[in-house]
Amino acid sequence: MSADATSSAPGVATGWLIAPLRLLVRDRFALVGLIIFTIFLLIAIFAPLLAPYPPFEAQLTPQGRLRRLEGPSAAHWFGTTAFGVDVFSQFLLGFRIAFLVGLIGALAVGFISTLFGVVAGYFGRTIDDILMRLTDVALSIPTLPFAIVAVGMLGPSIRNIILVITLLFWRNGARIIRSAVLVERERVYVKWARAAGASHAHIIFRHILPNVFRVVFLWVTMSVAFAIMTEASLSFIGLGDPSVISWGQMLNTAFASGNLRTAWWWVAPPSIALVMLISSLYLMGRAFEEQANPRLRRG
Repeated sequence: MSADATSSAPGVATGWLIAPLRLLVRDRFALVGLIIFTIFLLIAIFAPLLAPYPPFEAQLTPQGRLRRLEGPSAAHWFGTTAFGVDVFSQFLLGFRIAFLVGLIGALAVGFISTLFGVVAGYFGRTIDDILMRLTDVALSIPTLPFAIVAVGMLGPSIRNIILVITLLFWRNGARIIRSAVLVERERVYVKWARAAGASHAHIIFRHILPNVFRVVFLWVTMSVAFAIMTEASLSFIGLGDPSVISWGQMLNTAFASGNLRTAWWWVAPPSIALVMLISSLYLMGRAFEEQANPRLRRG
């Protein structure tokens, strides 16, 4: 049997990269999550055009007084901060940081997780032992304390936050993807490919990866949520990049100024946006989780 004859293995199709999108559209809850995620992404892309004021510019009354802690109005839809800054403008620009950190961090995490998981699961034996022991060491590192110490030492910047997220969140994904690869490598079509003399690269890219891609996509989706929450958490405790505006930084500033409870128009928008964005990612991830584990499907 030739290697080409094995290319018709189950789950391998020319459009395997489009399959996740089709799955999201078929699931009504995942579709809601996809719609919210898409709207938020569009806001992030066009935020500089939509923001009516510069994010750090103090707003003044015609008499030259600072517009401090003004509630929502026609001029300032989400009111102003304790420093007279337009909340709506900061809120819109916060979308960009959430997606920048979330997407870049998740792609980096997904790449490392997939690399470790596929190599360890496919080759097994000594390679598997070495990679999984490295993963065990990484899993022993406490997440939040490490993030605080690392960002504190490296400096509060978006680049360093993404680096810390990458170092922290690949660990569980590597184990999850490895488990999926261990199942796939024992499939009949993989054994046929080996018997036909197919190379390791051919088997991995043509047979293994397409059939574990749902698991990879699920982990990447969850990693976006983890990355966004990590950046918001670090920014809230004062370790965010001071040169940019993020939702966590907005909450930190409101807390530091003593207006976390009183200036609801300052606190509510970033809080609600974080909940909606994380929820949309959960709804999308749930569809892939149900696909990977049929026992979770609704009757």
